[in-house]
Amino acid sequence: MTNDAFTLIQPRDRRSCVVFASPHSGRDYSDAFLAQTVLDPLVVRSSEDAFVDDLLHCATDYGAPVLAARVPRAFVDLNRSPDELDPALIDGVRRSGHNPRVASGLGVIPRVVANGRAIYSGRLTLTEAQARIDRYWRPYHAALQDQLNRARMDFGQAILVDCHSMPHEAMDGVARSASRRPQIVLGDRFGAAAGAEVVDRIEAAFATAGLTVTRNAPFAGAYIAQAYGRPSRGQHAVQIEIDRALYMDERRIAPKPDFAAFRDLMRGIIAEIAAIGAERLPLAAE
Repeated sequence: MTNDAFTLIQPRDRRSCVVFASPHSGRDYSDAFLAQTVLDPLVVRSSEDAFVDDLLHCATDYGAPVLAARVPRAFVDLNRSPDELDPALIDGVRRSGHNPRVASGLGVIPRVVANGRAIYSGRLTLTEAQARIDRYWRPYHAALQDQLNRARMDFGQAILVDCHSMPHEAMDGVARSASRRPQIVLGDRFGAAAGAEVVDRIEAAFATAGLTVTRNAPFAGAYIAQAYGRPSRGQHAVQIEIDRALYMDERRIAPKPDFAAFRDLMRGIIAEIAAIGAERLPLAAE
């Protein structure tokens, strides 16, 4: 299934309650948006989780669906609440409390891309912002909730694996205090979004493949993990951040020559994670 907001790829035989998703890998930049932004096409992509959807495609071979955004994060951020509107960008939005994501320009309609570079020279209307949310945000989340509902109906539980990538420099501070530089960050909102057994098994899948894993620092999970993680109800959500330097040239936003080798490594990890969803796990306290 494909529309303007997302692509949903279903397995021929659904054998797992795991749903793999990539909300930030969308790269359908319309000519209208590229004409609207003051950034060049490469810079506007700097917040994109490029190629993460490509890394996930094999999940259907192991009985799990893949939901991948088509809409770019710079246009509308699917990992934000629809009410995280930025008054510094959007006319008619009132300031209400302090939201650090919105204050930094990373609301549901972003004001900046990576390193704080402004996307626009002016402001947007509230009508335009709401139109983006209605056309892209709501269909994506409706599809995501539908897949989780199906998993719970068919298997009695659901595990959302919300996949992202992180700049290599994001781990500089953590690397100084760690024996090995973390390559994978699992975010379960410090246990609130997923049961311990689920997170332990996902961590083991990456660690067995030779990757260094840490949890919740510096990424504990954003809106999607918070909104969908309900372990006491048998619905788990784990955010995964993958170091971009493992598979892509960040400056050129291009796959590295050994991209296929890393994708093969991820295939084994994805198979292990999908297998978790073929088992019956105990409910966890929320």
